[in-house]
Amino acid sequence: MNLKQRWLAPWILLLTLACAAAGASARDFDPAAYGARADGVTMDTRAIQAAIDAAAKAGGAHRVVLSGGTYLSGSVFVKSGVTLHIAKGATLLGSQQLADYPVMPTRIAGIEMRWPAALVNIVGEDHAAIEGEGTIDGDGKVFWDSYWSLRKAYEPRGLRWASDYDAQRPRLVQVFKSSHARIGGGLLLRRAGFWTVHICYSEDVTVEDVTIRNNEGGRGPSTDGIDIDSSKRVLVQRADIAVNDDALCLKAGRDADGQRVARPTEDVVIRDSVIRDAAAGITFGSETAGGFRNIEAYNLNVIGNVPVGILFKSAHTRGGFGENLRLHDITMTNIPVVLRVTMNWNPSYSYAQIPADIKPVPPVWQVLATPVPRDKGMARFKDVKIWNIRATGATTAFEVDAYKEAPLLRFSFSGLDIEARHGGYIHDAQDWRFDDVKLALGQPVGIEDAAAVRGLPADAVQVRPAPPKADPLKKSFEEQDKT
Repeated sequence: MNLKQRWLAPWILLLTLACAAAGASARDFDPAAYGARADGVTMDTRAIQAAIDAAAKAGGAHRVVLSGGTYLSGSVFVKSGVTLHIAKGATLLGSQQLADYPVMPTRIAGIEMRWPAALVNIVGEDHAAIEGEGTIDGDGKVFWDSYWSLRKAYEPRGLRWASDYDAQRPRLVQVFKSSHARIGGGLLLRRAGFWTVHICYSEDVTVEDVTIRNNEGGRGPSTDGIDIDSSKRVLVQRADIAVNDDALCLKAGRDADGQRVARPTEDVVIRDSVIRDAAAGITFGSETAGGFRNIEAYNLNVIGNVPVGILFKSAHTRGGFGENLRLHDITMTNIPVVLRVTMNWNPSYSYAQIPADIKPVPPVWQVLATPVPRDKGMARFKDVKIWNIRATGATTAFEVDAYKEAPLLRFSFSGLDIEARHGGYIHDAQDWRFDDVKLALGQPVGIEDAAAVRGLPADAVQVRPAPPKADPLKKSFEEQDKT
């Protein structure tokens, strides 16, 4: 029995028993019976929530069905035993008024704080689902614009790092402190105001058969696709993603606050998905504080406007670890960088420094600026296996660096078939091994120590001292965001 079968089998049994117990008593609840108009103009939040609450009160396994029309709504909360079913031809359209998303405790970009609820929420529930062949549309441009306006004011004041926390924007779907949740069934998720699907402090969650389209009517900042955050036993499969930030992202807390929580993301399977537009195909970080363990990603097709195929990113205040990470059977077409590892990512965002003239200091800023000792701030990745990677039309094969005191340990590669104009570089590595590698490179891979990186074809490698590291702070804010 494989990993996915082991953790999914108990859920299937429980779901089967629940359905058997419900039997013929399972019912569909129609929000129209509670006053929903589905005209795209009338606020239907209360009617949809009333239908959900009635279904939950009825006990058993019931559906709330949005069938046809456009349901304008603020935040709704799916309860245990309830499936919110958005039928083909129906749209749940997010309100553009921030007041329609109640502020509640959650975690945002690695920090526990109060933040507007998502458009659709599963919070503190068990066996809840969001599914159907309809659409959840965040109508997020108003929130994208508010972010850029605030960031434009913040950047000259040295507050780039605070922008993402102060410009509050609703996520599209949130699963928080919940178990046995499911999202999918053919859903179209589009125009998220912030992240699209955020799974946090949860377990036994499945996201499958979803299409994510956030770059319609603009390119929203931080419109991640699927974020798996300090959660365990998560399955993501058959996702088709076009976003303007990380497509498939593993997260586990930021800096001192993330180390205080100390919850890893573990036992995750991501597979059979297409990434068409994103910052990277699959990303670990930058929130690494709680660590990553036992993650497998495979059968991914990375195409289109995606600058990096596989990305590991952190900062010297994050901390955390990654171990037993397995990435394989990934195809990249015209993706500029095949593998990037950067442990000093986006300093203007990663390192909070509060200007002396700001009084009083907002509590969230104090958390962000809490010092982390350097020995606890280094993320440590080890025992990473990457195999069966095919990349054509790349600019650079490898862009890898970390820190001498926290080298990247025991990365193994096999079955690589990479065509790139530049080999790039591998620095701060220890016990890296390559086997069965085919590299068609215009220029060789630069490495510092031949004993640390073994198995690369002789004509594809050049041993040379690492040049002084460029200061990423000298890059523009936009350039830092992209790397």
